[in-house]
Amino acid sequence: MTIKSDKWIRMMARERKMIEPFIDRNVGKGEAVSFGLSSYGYDLRVADEYKIFHNALNSVIDPKEISSDSFVDFQGEVCIIPPNSFALARSVEYFRIPENVLAICVGKSTYARCGIITNVTPLEPGWEGYVTLEISNTTPLPAKIYSNEGLCQILFLESDEACEVSYGHKQGKYQGQTGITLPKV
Repeated sequence: MTIKSDKWIRMMARERKMIEPFIDRNVGKGEAVSFGLSSYGYDLRVADEYKIFHNALNSVIDPKEISSDSFVDFQGEVCIIPPNSFALARSVEYFRIPENVLAICVGKSTYARCGIITNVTPLEPGWEGYVTLEISNTTPLPAKIYSNEGLCQILFLESDEACEVSYGHKQGKYQGQTGITLPKV
């Protein structure tokens, strides 16, 4: 597997609509948490829609049967995540991952250095949709997340061959997701 450069990412975004909307350069530097194309990745933006976790109505989180009552829906320019809690969000960008590519996500240092961790499972070959983002506030203080700014970086790893069964071929349960998607079994 080879990590792909800005040249490849730009070509795939333009020719195959791998990322829409696509920002052809890294934007930010003092004005915002940076987003857009970087040398070996793409800094995606977090949309202004969130599901903020709360524990008022449930005593246990069950990934096989999660209740939407465990979350408060919020939309706005800045999301405040309570101390030692988390929120779900989605990317501004829609991704279409090629059949021979695996994309992984890593957090941005601006947030990580504040105790804010972003987790995203790998974007599998053939998967497409808006990325559901898991944002954890590991601090004892409320944490701000800035909508429509960078939250994490996607790295694209290309294999020398396509996999036998892609996410698209097996019609995975998160294929084509359009909003913040809760766990499915």
